[in-house]
Amino acid sequence: MDTRIPGRRFLHSPGPTHVPDEVLDAMRRQPMDMADPRLTRCIAACEAGLQRLLGTASAKPFIYAGNGHGAWEVLVENLIAPGEGVLIAGTGHFSDSWALQTEALGRRVQRTPWIEGEAIDVAAVEQALRDDREHQIKALFVVHTDTASGITSELAPLRAALDAAGHPALLVADVVASLGAAPFEMDALGVNVAVGASQKGLMLPPGLGFVAVDQAAMEMAARNPAPRFYWDWRLRDSELPYRKFCGTPPQNLLMGLEAALGLIFQEGIEQVHARHALLARAVHAAVEGWATAGALSFFAQVPEQRSVSVTAVQVAPGIDVDALRALARERFQVSIAGGLGPLTGRVFRIGHLGDLNAAMVLGCLAGVEAAMTVQGIPFGRDGVARAVACLAKG
Repeated sequence: MDTRIPGRRFLHSPGPTHVPDEVLDAMRRQPMDMADPRLTRCIAACEAGLQRLLGTASAKPFIYAGNGHGAWEVLVENLIAPGEGVLIAGTGHFSDSWALQTEALGRRVQRTPWIEGEAIDVAAVEQALRDDREHQIKALFVVHTDTASGITSELAPLRAALDAAGHPALLVADVVASLGAAPFEMDALGVNVAVGASQKGLMLPPGLGFVAVDQAAMEMAARNPAPRFYWDWRLRDSELPYRKFCGTPPQNLLMGLEAALGLIFQEGIEQVHARHALLARAVHAAVEGWATAGALSFFAQVPEQRSVSVTAVQVAPGIDVDALRALARERFQVSIAGGLGPLTGRVFRIGHLGDLNAAMVLGCLAGVEAAMTVQGIPFGRDGVARAVACLAKG
């Protein structure tokens, strides 16, 4: 960086998110010898903390040095043999990305269609399962919150669809963008495998991916003849740190994860969810105000499906989203995200998950308003005022 920016730049992408000072301090500690019992205790605390946050009493957590896409590959290589099939519920960019990666690994993928602006089509999922009379589909892959669209799909109806169809496929949920922001109870929802990553609601830098695997999924993995080593759950199912990580653990990220989980539990999981819901309502209130001028609108059409993690704001043709983002970032110190995949150039996205409070969200909204003012984008001028009213109401 050739110039210093006074104060703190606001980070409002949906990942990476703001990292708390307590987590940064924890990550500053020196690494340990792999035989040090303090390292063993740190790893155990991370595993137990993930189980608690995921709402599971028995699913085994496996933590990897990698991002969410790495965790996708972990579960594909462990669960699905080459040539076997999976059903991926359409959610937009991230379900498409998951499908492309799964196909690249030599597995067969069936997708359900996605209607822009809406959540997963549960009826289409159930019909695909009923049509699979020979049970060629081994697992149903679902993105809980798609950060590209800002839409969250309910998981309980998808478990109900599997049960109604009498289909034995496993339910695999990507909770990368929802864990630590929205309620998720793995056992109660009947999720067999949960997939997550560090850089969103867990308030860490990118670098850790993880899966939590129930007994049915472990048994499927044991039957899978696909060759694998580094990703293999069977090899990592050990009490030894170097076996758990197939070599040297990413110690400083694990120290940060232990600290981040401690902050979540100190605040209280229900309180964390309530805080995210309130901050999301404030952002939504601001967007409702901005939309009155006709140039901006919600991408997510159904209010109840709008994510507590990120809001995608659709712009009218002719508005330069990248220019808006650059102006907000460089002049007003507010970093927001652009559109992904088919939404490139059509939306900007405001992340509101992780270590955030009301003042930070209001600062972000004001910075976006300032950038839109300079760029000449028409917007309703009471957006921040609506957000303030929402926060004041609580």
